[in-house]
This record gives sequence, C-alpha cells and structure tokens, in this order.
Amino acid sequence: MRWAEHVAGMGERTGVYRVLVGKPEGKRPFGRPRRRWEDNIKMDLQEVRCGVMGWIELVEDRDRWRTLVNVVMNLRVPLNVGNFLTS
Repeated sequence: MRWAEHVAGMGERTGVYRVLVGKPEGKRPFGRPRRRWEDNIKMDLQEVRCGVMGWIELVEDRDRWRTLVNVVMNLRVPLNVGNFLTS
C-alpha cells in the first residue's frame, strides 16, 4: 500500500501506473480469477471499513492515507512477533 501512494502520484501515463490498475493478460488458468494490485488495495481498504472512497482520492490526503496504511500493516503483523524476537 505504501508503494501505491508513490505510483498514484506518478500519473496515469506511466507504465508503473498501468501495471497497478491494469488487467492481467493471457489465458486464465482454472481456479479463481487473477487479481490486480489495485484489487488487493481495495480489499485492504474494505477490511478497515474505508472502501467507500476511491483509493486514489485517499492517497491525495497524505495524512489520512498514512494512517490507513499503518492500520492495514498492523493487521498483517502477527501478535506474537515480539515473543519470537525476544526468545
């Protein structure tokens, strides 16, 4: 999600932005559909109940975006990491 902030600031014409929001090409194998990076960002925002706004509009408010990134990152870190590091 931190990377998405930088990419959104680059603009729509850059290749990196197109990779972030573009659809994967090629034939899809059996199973679930391929996900774009943008889909993962949207899922993370829905997980913290902030999926109402578009993520690009959220990136423009830097303080709010950083707060959301920190909340999402804290959800990903297991609670017992500190115990693992100290043992």
